[in-house]
Amino acid sequence: MAKTSPGQFVRQVRQELAKIAWPSRRETMVSTLMVMSLAVVASVFLFLVDTVFSLGIQSVLGLGG
Repeated sequence: MAKTSPGQFVRQVRQELAKIAWPSRRETMVSTLMVMSLAVVASVFLFLVDTVFSLGIQSVLGLGG
């Protein structure tokens, strides 16, 4: 493996950074809101499924009061 000088390394890093297609501020905000809303929907769904299973197991085992 060939050694790279620090100056050449920095130039290569800058070249690679120039190739990145950075999202706009609006795209970032929309993506963030979508992820947060889907996380809330998933957590509510899992809470409801857990509650139903819990109630079902309690009724089968006779633990419900």
